[in-house]
Amino acid sequence: MSDMHTITGNQGLQIEEPLIFEQDTPGKCGVDLPDVPNVKTRLGGLERVGKIGLPGMTEPDTVRHYMRLSQKNYAIDTGFYPLGSCTMKHNPRLNEKMARLPGLADLHPLQPHSTVQGALELIDQCAHWLKELTGMPAVAMSPAAGAHGELCGLMAARAAHEAKGDPRKVVLCPESAHGTNPATAAACGYKVESIPANDQGRVDLDALKAALNEDVAAIMLTNPNTCGLFESDIVEIAEAVHAVGAYFYCDGANLNAIMGRVRPGDLGIDCMHINLHKTFSTPHGGGGPGSGPTVLSAALAPFAPVPYVVDTGDGFKLVEHKADSDQQPLGRIKGFHGQVGMFIRSLAYMMSHGTDGLRQASGDAVLNANYLKAKLGDLLTVSYPDSPCMHEVLFDDRFLKDTGVTTLDFAKMMIDEGVHPMTMYFPLVVHGALLMEPTETESKATLDNFIHMIREMTKKAKEGAVEEFQNAPMLTPRRRLDETQAARKPVLKWVPEAAE
Repeated sequence: MSDMHTITGNQGLQIEEPLIFEQDTPGKCGVDLPDVPNVKTRLGGLERVGKIGLPGMTEPDTVRHYMRLSQKNYAIDTGFYPLGSCTMKHNPRLNEKMARLPGLADLHPLQPHSTVQGALELIDQCAHWLKELTGMPAVAMSPAAGAHGELCGLMAARAAHEAKGDPRKVVLCPESAHGTNPATAAACGYKVESIPANDQGRVDLDALKAALNEDVAAIMLTNPNTCGLFESDIVEIAEAVHAVGAYFYCDGANLNAIMGRVRPGDLGIDCMHINLHKTFSTPHGGGGPGSGPTVLSAALAPFAPVPYVVDTGDGFKLVEHKADSDQQPLGRIKGFHGQVGMFIRSLAYMMSHGTDGLRQASGDAVLNANYLKAKLGDLLTVSYPDSPCMHEVLFDDRFLKDTGVTTLDFAKMMIDEGVHPMTMYFPLVVHGALLMEPTETESKATLDNFIHMIREMTKKAKEGAVEEFQNAPMLTPRRRLDETQAARKPVLKWVPEAAE
């Protein structure tokens, strides 16, 4: 069917969509505006001398173009999205409604504090929930994304060391940590040392203890880790790290698996960022807007960056400058106070669920992942079968051995089946990884359909349908790209033929 060519290039009612510049009809316009007479320019030498270069299109053609583009956008609102390691969970519409309320949607970060008391109280409440859920005494709300939160936490640890006159040089990063962890440590000026994983997919405790010394500033550990496993030795790890005077950074990207059940502060963690989009249901995609508040232990709380909200008892105020603080803030890491729109959505999510609802959400996320593991474990190869997984289940590609089908081929065929592929080839400690994260909001029917699809695809692979896999996707507007060329020579800009 995919090889059938139509006169128009369309496939049924799926219309081939050229670039908007390729639809240009010179002279056409969506609106009729009269010439403006007797206008004097005040732009001087900056006055435009050439055509602006907008494509000529009627209003209906323009509307159809963008409507067709919107229909090509696959998202969590369209279908199942088992993208492990980076939860794409459903965002309740209530959260959106709250964020768009008049008075909140129109806020400006430069308004006088007296006119935004409600917004400051909202930030304070959101911070309160995050501190309660994590068992930590302080939180920096300004980090603009998860990796930014990592940087904030590590900068707080460095500030604490420097305040003691004990600058250190090394940050330890287990193999099972998120890839951003070593990058953040390096960006913060530290030498990064890797800690191997044991045969159970967790931190090799003996290797960690052997690497600890008084040059180590911190460990950056992801928990649950990227193998979808809870680090069962985490308390012992914290004690060992603290024994040499280092700090314990935890990547909280996977908090969705333990929310309401385990308080990271009780585990001995000193700082942890929280990806609000992963755990508290704020939009994520296209690079933002992200939000990565970073909770801090009592040891690191004095070094939280400015600005931060203070409840004076007579209203709320922002401490904007280091000189105005009675603590030792590390400075400012963002222009304003954080992504307030995300705080609104997160607080709406937390308050509408309550602590019991949040606890159930994490339980359901873990249940759904273990359901996939139980229903597919006889067919795919579970990387670490000896213990329950957390919110994501990790398979490897041993089940494709001798079929001629690769992990990438398998993922590409999922697109033809109407499912966004899971994370592939990560974590690196597992060969040909397929990391599936269903999230708590998917129904049993959705999971059963997914399981049926995976089983049928595996059957096809083992029956020898290699070419079908290698050619996938075949039902998309564009077929499989040459990924090497696409990465090394991307075409990101339309250029008129005459200019080429």
